[in-house]
Amino acid sequence: MSDRIEKRIELKAPVARVWRALTDYREFGEWFRVKLAGPFEPGKEAVGQVTHPGYEHVTWRAVVQKMEPERLFALSWHPYAIDPAVDYSAEPQTLIEFRLEPSGDGTLLTLTESGFDSLPAGRRDEAWRMNDNGWTQQMQNIRQHVGQAGAEAGHGR
Repeated sequence: MSDRIEKRIELKAPVARVWRALTDYREFGEWFRVKLAGPFEPGKEAVGQVTHPGYEHVTWRAVVQKMEPERLFALSWHPYAIDPAVDYSAEPQTLIEFRLEPSGDGTLLTLTESGFDSLPAGRRDEAWRMNDNGWTQQMQNIRQHVGQAGAEAGHGR
């Protein structure tokens, strides 16, 4: 196991479009499958209800760490905190970073989640494994989201 998860994906959408998909709370909610209560603001906690089938009981919480327009969006959270009977608040959080770079006529999106080594030993491996799988799916979700948005704007369909 590693302290970090890293995923890279080439998206056929301009950086500005990918940035909006990441940082507009309504768009983020569509592809990430969470209904957020309000906009992302640096230093503030974002809260919402997970809409992914089987996880609707989970309240999603993340603290916005950084928003460097069209370059870096960073959040911290308690990874794989899905048991409503467990209080995760005393545990360390992991850091999620979405980095955007222009790549040809699209965007290279790099996702990194780090800090798993600081989690309690009994949760560390499962949180890493579940999030590794989860981020693989989320990268496909954002690819589809920004691709569909382009199609809806008249570039296809």
